[in-house]
Amino acid sequence: MKRKSIPAASVVLLALTVFFAAKSFSAQESKEITDNGAQLFQAHCLTCHGGTVSKAPQISLLQIMSASSVLRAMDSGVMQEQSNKLSAVQKQQVAEFLTGQKLSDVTELALPAMCSAADKTFDRTALPKSEGWGVDLGNKRNFGSAQTQLTIDDMPELKLKWAFAYPDAVRARSQPAIAGGSVFVGSQNGSVYALNAESGCLRWQFSTVAEVRTGIVVAPWQSDQRPMLFFGDLVGNVYALDASTGELLWRDRPDPHPSLTLTAAPAYYDGRLYVPLSALEVTAAADPLYACCTFRGGVAVYDTLSGEKLWIGRTIDEPAKVVGQNSAGTDRIAPSGAPIWNTPALDIKRKVMYVGTGTNYSSPANDTSDAILALSMEDGHIVWQQQVTTGDAWNMGCETKEKVNCPPENGPDYDIGAAIIIATNKHGRDILIAGQKSGDVYGIDPDKDGAKLWHQKLGRGGIQGGVHFGMAVNGDTLYVPMSDFDGGPRWPGIARPGMFALDISTGKQKWYTPAQDVCEGREFCQPGLSAASSALPGGVLAGAMDGHIRAYKVGDGKVVWDFDTATLFDTLSGTQANGGSLGGGSGPVFNGDMLYLNSGYGIYFHMPGNVLLAFERDREGTK
Repeated sequence: MKRKSIPAASVVLLALTVFFAAKSFSAQESKEITDNGAQLFQAHCLTCHGGTVSKAPQISLLQIMSASSVLRAMDSGVMQEQSNKLSAVQKQQVAEFLTGQKLSDVTELALPAMCSAADKTFDRTALPKSEGWGVDLGNKRNFGSAQTQLTIDDMPELKLKWAFAYPDAVRARSQPAIAGGSVFVGSQNGSVYALNAESGCLRWQFSTVAEVRTGIVVAPWQSDQRPMLFFGDLVGNVYALDASTGELLWRDRPDPHPSLTLTAAPAYYDGRLYVPLSALEVTAAADPLYACCTFRGGVAVYDTLSGEKLWIGRTIDEPAKVVGQNSAGTDRIAPSGAPIWNTPALDIKRKVMYVGTGTNYSSPANDTSDAILALSMEDGHIVWQQQVTTGDAWNMGCETKEKVNCPPENGPDYDIGAAIIIATNKHGRDILIAGQKSGDVYGIDPDKDGAKLWHQKLGRGGIQGGVHFGMAVNGDTLYVPMSDFDGGPRWPGIARPGMFALDISTGKQKWYTPAQDVCEGREFCQPGLSAASSALPGGVLAGAMDGHIRAYKVGDGKVVWDFDTATLFDTLSGTQANGGSLGGGSGPVFNGDMLYLNSGYGIYFHMPGNVLLAFERDREGTK
């Protein structure tokens, strides 16, 4: 069926969804942005970006980019030829319309001073840390004595050493990586920065096509190898850079789907890169004239030296096909969805990787959504699957009044968003651990095709509720941060935001520390724990949507350190930056006696922010 053109009013509705909620626009400003920008977009851009042209990012992706990134693409980037008929003013109007962000409000493009020759030198003896994302094959997020000199008892001794302001940003989602004496981190404006880990001076900067949400992954190197780092951007590109210089080594887009996006850090092992594939087609489906849906999640595997894509292991084997029409006469297409927005856990012993999948986007729901999948590391085929919620199909059409593209299942949208963990108990038994947006946590047997060992219902759950981005394991203790942000008829029960500790062998609850509501009426402030947590000797650190980072003791969950990041910071560039909600896959990262933490999750109605904080133990105050 031929796709109909989208009325300008429909485009406006989609494009205003995200940023107008977090920005202050007068009624006249909003009208000027939407009227002029919508007409220009309709006339010059919609043919490709309406979802019919392969590799052209859809509106749902464009609208969460920064205005300067969109403008840069038209001025000097990939859209330069297509937009050469537009004047400078018209390009600005299109960029502001799509993002809901005034270019005049963009954060000053100030950066720290460039490092001196001595501070810029890449230390080849400082190999990548093996915890966090991408090189910790089991996703345990346990920073032990090999990574840090700090323990949970040292947290009250931490002092802020420096703060880095992300230019042109309202969120900070890329988890830093530490290697070679550098802190590597991506940003909303499409830059990747290499900062001196001690002083924060700038070693190099690399510009990408779009926002970098994924964590940065640095591969270990031999003496005769160049150090390489990897990441992905908002519109689905995978990058490999020389970690010492920032030189681009290769770039590829693993899937031609126009809604492809990369949310989670890839995983690296033995010369191969495992890239989880997600999409924002779930958002595009809010438009009744969008033919929903065709995306299939998967993991793309690359040879890291050559950049050759070796294969994609799909979460849905069956290609999508037309299964009917919606009430607007637009095609309904299925099966679709089951995206992967978590880092694969690589099981070298069993030669499989484990991923958690999201919902189906269209009906009928299949048997690989909301599931733990074991994919072969050799060719990507599904070795086994353990579905934990059946019949879950949902998209943003379910949140509109007409619900034209909403599948009959209508949710409940219980993705497995947090990365699967490979844990080993004190008896030497391997246990897979999965957390779900429903608030459920599961212990899984990797040797019995994913059979459940235990199951705990801890939270109420919701679209952004339950276990959101990442748990942590230290010894026999599993730390489970609980968001429980959403409520309503589809997510009944009592919200239980806070930190849980479970026994990894039995799932038995050791303790629970509720999140205290300290928001005091602040807009977009919530008490839940959404961000990935990080364990260290003696306890765990977790960031909350109220902007606080808290340290919990392993024995009883007592909070021994509480730092509010939702405030104003003086930064290395001489400008000031705001902290905000702590969310996404970017959790605390430790190196030596320092802690690195992003603050700002200005998306989906949470507090914006644009700062990277570096803490150091107060040596003078330490006895």
